[in-house]
Amino acid sequence: MHRKDVHEQNKVPYAIAVTAGALLTVGFCLLSLFYGKSGDEAVWHQILCYVRIPRTAGAVLCGAALAVSGLLLQEALHNPLASPSILGINNGAGLFVLLASLLFPGMVYARSVMVLCGALLATGLVYLIAICAGFSKTMIILSGVAVSALMSAGINGIITFFPESVADKAAFSLGGLSGVTWPVLALAGALIMPCLLGGLFLSRGIDLFALGDETAHSLGLNVKRHRCLTILAAAVLAGAAVCVGGLISFLGLIIPNLIRRVFSQDLTTSGSLLLCVLYGSALLLAADFLGRRLLYPYELPVGLLISLLGAPFFIGMLIHRKRGI
Repeated sequence: MHRKDVHEQNKVPYAIAVTAGALLTVGFCLLSLFYGKSGDEAVWHQILCYVRIPRTAGAVLCGAALAVSGLLLQEALHNPLASPSILGINNGAGLFVLLASLLFPGMVYARSVMVLCGALLATGLVYLIAICAGFSKTMIILSGVAVSALMSAGINGIITFFPESVADKAAFSLGGLSGVTWPVLALAGALIMPCLLGGLFLSRGIDLFALGDETAHSLGLNVKRHRCLTILAAAVLAGAAVCVGGLISFLGLIIPNLIRRVFSQDLTTSGSLLLCVLYGSALLLAADFLGRRLLYPYELPVGLLISLLGAPFFIGMLIHRKRGI
């Protein structure tokens, strides 16, 4: 029996995968909400309503959005290395969030327009550069690295010259959920929920991408339009996640690839999307909880912990691809 066949036989059944993901998400939600409960009921009620519930809900939304964004990008571009952080979408959205804070201070809902502009601008630049340089899987990644560096320079410039525009520079730059409020949560939810449903609606067409563009077109799919809509949904999801948690890298890379390796290569996009929602939320909830507890009373940025996990994972993927594993 071939090694690949043995590996496929060892995949976790889908029902168990969904159940485990749901239990992990609910478990970490309960930990995030109630661990370390204060004895003073009045104070505890304020903390629960205005700090812990928004923060926990923000982690769920942000984790789900980043994981699904990574899945959609990887399927649309036929590249398992694609993710919103590697392609510069996170940094593009982050730059425009800072511009919104600088130009429209106190106007939370101005961030929605600006974050969409930033995410779409970064996505458009990556696509344009890749097309001009000869569209390929490698060129997409290189274009993303270049755009990410450009947007990162803009972010660092604003933080350096206008530090008052960023209330918590470390939390934004490294990713953190300490500043999540109900208005921010409402804004993010209004962007994320329709895009998650949109990804589900697009999933049947996305499944046809694996057959090749010509075959998908012969089956009646408008490939260019469907790919553009898929990338658009991914960009909006990533931008909304930046509004909530700042610049969290690698989550959109880790979760979709882990799902393929642990569960199945043959999952439909809709099946993968549900698992991305569950495990993306669970991972960010776990990282946020550990970040708050490992060095208590100090707090580690959640993006730092994700990056410590994601960078070795990315390197491992590169090595495996080189070996053809």
